[in-house]
Amino acid sequence: MVKVGVIGCGYWGPNLIRNFSKVPDCRLEAVADQKPERLASVRHLNSEMRTTTEANELVESDSIDAVVIATPISTHFDLAKACLNNGKHVFIEKPITTTSAQARELIHLAQQQHKVLMVDHTFIYSGAVRKLRQIIDSGELGEIYYYDSVRLNLGLFQHDVNVLWDLAPHDFSLLTFLLDKKAIRVTASGSSPVRWNGWKQESIAYVNVELEGRANAHFHLNWLSPVKLRRTLIGGSRKMVIYDHLDTENQVKIFDKGIEVREDLDRYKVLVQYRMGDLLCPKVDQTEALEVACKHFVHCIQTGEQPITDGQAGLRVVQLLEAAERSMRKEQRSPDIWIPDNKVVSARV
Repeated sequence: MVKVGVIGCGYWGPNLIRNFSKVPDCRLEAVADQKPERLASVRHLNSEMRTTTEANELVESDSIDAVVIATPISTHFDLAKACLNNGKHVFIEKPITTTSAQARELIHLAQQQHKVLMVDHTFIYSGAVRKLRQIIDSGELGEIYYYDSVRLNLGLFQHDVNVLWDLAPHDFSLLTFLLDKKAIRVTASGSSPVRWNGWKQESIAYVNVELEGRANAHFHLNWLSPVKLRRTLIGGSRKMVIYDHLDTENQVKIFDKGIEVREDLDRYKVLVQYRMGDLLCPKVDQTEALEVACKHFVHCIQTGEQPITDGQAGLRVVQLLEAAERSMRKEQRSPDIWIPDNKVVSARV
């Protein structure tokens, strides 16, 4: 029996409490949060768990084997480090830390302590994404040309991070899980149209990731959209696929569409033919992704297996976030470019 404690009962904490409460061979021992009203609001999820406003009670408890961290990003490193030093397995919300150096330290510490360190990249455990991985690994799509992702919503505005650090971890984790390609260049731009009381975090961001080979990945992240979109398009040389998280009936659609280029005897004449084939919507497992992730964490503790979303997976995501953040800051410091009188392009120094 794996005894688990949860730190944090904000937005995501109640979902973690609900799912860990139904994992076989797992007992939810305690939950901690600084706000008593939050603790009161989750007691109905598990009547047997105890509640406390002191996180250290869970970190230092001899009756708890693993700690689930669902707190603000800025607190992840210190809490996870304390848990590992106290002999606890750690399941941590995304992103794993605010810097790659911190992520490496946690990875090293988990190895030293022989403990499981797992990052909650929830979407990777969804039936749709697991089906996507099968399709890509089978070679059905052919050579991957591009990866285009859109994640839009009206909010939720975060006080401590920008839209990049809030939304991109989902998409960066999917990219690194689905495509076995190394990122060689990252460029990003962002804007901060909404500001108050000195808060001026980016609420809109565009990120481009050049991958080894010829593939490119593009991400559009937005807190200011009138509609909610969670959509990824992957284009290959043979087929193309759309993953739409919000389309509950057909989350994965495979299009037998593409182009064929034929060269005439005259090398200056090229014929481009368009292939318009069938549309296939494969059946996918509808088990809640977070439930699968929680079961996987407990399984890894019991068997010693490495989690699919281990510390290294978390590190790769943070490295992409850092690169995109550096690019955004560099872009903001660059000279403004404008076109005077629609004639020539000049740079204002």
